[in-house]
Amino acid sequence: MSRSVAPSATSSVGDPASPGSGLVLQAVYLQHGDAAETVQALDDVHLSVQPGELAAVVGPSGAGKSSLLAVAGGLARPDRGIVTVAGHDMTVASRRLRTSLRQRHVGFVFQSGNLLPALTAVDQLRLAQRIAPRAERAVRDPYELLTEVGMADKANRRPDQLSGGERQRVGIARALVTEPSVLLVDEPTAALDRARSHDIVQLLAREAARRSVAVVMVTHDHDVLQYCDTVYEMIDGKLRADK
Repeated sequence: MSRSVAPSATSSVGDPASPGSGLVLQAVYLQHGDAAETVQALDDVHLSVQPGELAAVVGPSGAGKSSLLAVAGGLARPDRGIVTVAGHDMTVASRRLRTSLRQRHVGFVFQSGNLLPALTAVDQLRLAQRIAPRAERAVRDPYELLTEVGMADKANRRPDQLSGGERQRVGIARALVTEPSVLLVDEPTAALDRARSHDIVQLLAREAARRSVAVVMVTHDHDVLQYCDTVYEMIDGKLRADK
């Protein structure tokens, strides 16, 4: 997959998102702290990730990457700006509606998969389906998705019986089983060797295109950026095109 340069962080992202579109952040600001000491976590952030696109965000620790994922996923409300997911404005939604929109439209993949220790791989997916909003529950067989991510032969193994890369594959499958519009991925290669890191990010790129999901991946691993459609750099809360 060829890499393209992301639009400038100060440029317009165009018209507001339409129904069915991916993730759009417009002029987003977020501060942490109180009047005595504040940190500008996000500073005039503009970001547009379309269905089928894999966007990477790189930058040092403390730059605001985690805050970006929290706002993009509706876990935090920005102080200013607009965040739309699949055409829905998350910034004006009530907490209850924001939770519902997050459950319906956003999937999360954490470091090391963040799997439940007692559940097999296939049961991780079944549980994700079970707790999804009733109207949004996917009807597809979880085994089919495990097959897509190369884990069909280990569907009945628990996390302690899987390697780090295998746990990440299950985590990706679990996030995709409810068919989200946006997938937010936090440091998926942090605990993996080079070969497995490449495998995981290629898998993300392939699933983004196959399922028309807008994927945002936060990473420190510059070696896997070749598989991303767009790359951004975040420094001191500002997001800019990676040169």
